[in-house]
Amino acid sequence: MQIPILSGIYSDNGPDIRQSYPVNLVPVPADNGVSAGYLRPADGLIAIGDGANGVCRGTFAWQGVAYFVSGTELIRMDANFNTTTVGTVADGGPVAWAQGFDRLGIASGGTLYYLATDGVTLTTVTDVNAGVVLDVIWIDGYWMVTDGEFLAVSDLTNPTVFNPLKYGSSESDPDPVIALQRLRNEVYAINRNSIECFDNVGGTGFPFDRIEGAKITKGAIGTNAVCIYLEALAFVGSGYNEAPGVYLGQNAQATKISTVEIDRLLATYSEADLATLVLETRNDNGHQHLYMHLPDRCMVFDAAASAALKQQVWFCLTSSLAGFNVYRARHFVWVYDRWLCGDPTNYTIGYISQTISSHWGNPVRWEFGTAIVYGESRGAMFHALELVSLTGRIAVGEEPRISTSWSTDGQVWSQDRSISAGTSGDRAKRLVWLQQGYMRTMRMQRFRGDSSAHLSFARLEATIEGMAH
Repeated sequence: MQIPILSGIYSDNGPDIRQSYPVNLVPVPADNGVSAGYLRPADGLIAIGDGANGVCRGTFAWQGVAYFVSGTELIRMDANFNTTTVGTVADGGPVAWAQGFDRLGIASGGTLYYLATDGVTLTTVTDVNAGVVLDVIWIDGYWMVTDGEFLAVSDLTNPTVFNPLKYGSSESDPDPVIALQRLRNEVYAINRNSIECFDNVGGTGFPFDRIEGAKITKGAIGTNAVCIYLEALAFVGSGYNEAPGVYLGQNAQATKISTVEIDRLLATYSEADLATLVLETRNDNGHQHLYMHLPDRCMVFDAAASAALKQQVWFCLTSSLAGFNVYRARHFVWVYDRWLCGDPTNYTIGYISQTISSHWGNPVRWEFGTAIVYGESRGAMFHALELVSLTGRIAVGEEPRISTSWSTDGQVWSQDRSISAGTSGDRAKRLVWLQQGYMRTMRMQRFRGDSSAHLSFARLEATIEGMAH
């Protein structure tokens, strides 16, 4: 019989049946003749340089050139991966970027900077009327910033000047403004518990007016907990007196895309921890990925896979060999025909690759589980389990092992049984476990390995013999 492998089941100390998502494996919806979908290794990370001053705080592609903020340094990288330090910016968390016709805006550590089209001249905005800059966007010739209370726009002829007589505000609710987004040439003021939309109407004062009826009654939990995804606002947050979830906001509506399991995971973090999370997107190879970078892992939603499989598809990324740890790739940018990124924990700058699945030269684990095999109150013997896989994609000289264990309650698991995953070029290798015990009524299976076993898994086949009542 075939056992589903795209997501698994487990339990905890409570009375709930919990869902487990693949770790460092990407669900791919593809009817391949063997199954309706398969699990492939998550992309590996390859280093090409390092930041001179600190961890990666943001990336951007402007005029076909890659820019990084590493610590307090703005760095330009050319197509040969040579780096040049452009200038210094204020220290802080992730930076915000916005591009206009003649300059690149960078909000870093509460200060706004402009980079000229020569890629060399970096100007600091010193006008106190700009306030402490939490976020910045460019729209209709204006640079708009927020300090958490006001929306301020620059002068059209001098973008370094901000006139206090042209302040606006998002005040249909008393919650603070924490971020700005531009979507379909409209401004979205992201508040903690609400989102308001503004349109350019001109005039001598604040040139943007609130669009009545476009308000979303949920907001984001942090400045970087919102991004543009699928021509909508993706954000982690909630309305008043609600627990946090993951939403898509458009047309004055917020649609939840987080599952019960994702909501439970979010509930394990404090509000202060969630306020530091980063949302970003990557549309590539038929996937529409939304990355939710949490303090100890990254949860990824795939809208394309969800539509194909008619269920919410999530998976987990982590740079760890045991348990969970921070995912060491962030701030993806498509430039020079590849996805560049930075390491949020040290100075490394690099790119992602499907040819390996290690992270910056270090092995990482993968894991996936199965749905419940239910015998309808009948016992069964498991004579054999076979993972139908694309084997032989192993580094030369390596012979990694992968393991499986099983549970009848989703909480207590058997001892791991390991087998060889084969060697390089051994494409005829079959991944088979024999004499896998029995079940009384139901059973779950779990498989583990590391990035040295660079394998895709299409199907799990079980040879089962039913037992009489």
